[in-house]
Amino acid sequence: MGDTVVAGEKTDVKPGNAMLLSQMPVGTIIHNVEMKPGKGGQIARSAGTYVQLVGRDRGMVIVRLNSGEQRYVRGDCMGTVGAVSNPDNANQNLAKAGRNRWLGRRPLTRGVAKNPVDHPHGGGEGRTSGGRHPVTPWGKPTKGARTRNNKRTDGMIIRSRHAKKKR
Repeated sequence: MGDTVVAGEKTDVKPGNAMLLSQMPVGTIIHNVEMKPGKGGQIARSAGTYVQLVGRDRGMVIVRLNSGEQRYVRGDCMGTVGAVSNPDNANQNLAKAGRNRWLGRRPLTRGVAKNPVDHPHGGGEGRTSGGRHPVTPWGKPTKGARTRNNKRTDGMIIRSRHAKKKR
């Protein structure tokens, strides 16, 4: 109680303080990490999430994300020390459809139950199973197909989240 949080280029490594990634010691647990300097935090902002700073390399820092992905982030980006609170948030049981609605989530209708005008899986006589690879209502592949298309930043990813974990 009575603690203050500080944001600056170089501050004490205490939970809640925001500072440049290049000034943090290796092994620090951080959240709310920027990907571009001055843009604002984009990585590890959800309840209970964090990333770990695992190394430094020519003006960049290497961070390990919750997904297992390792990537470079520029050292002049900011991050906040510590993990986001409430890690049990993901385990919350909403118990009824109405509580989902209070959160603004609408009911999910299967594509095969719709008409062809509404979904690529729609239509057909009687019950059909879609007849093509699963797609979104707008025709983009789903269920495991790769949809990432930002080749400019591929060099920043050291190890993809799909890479097999080391034993």
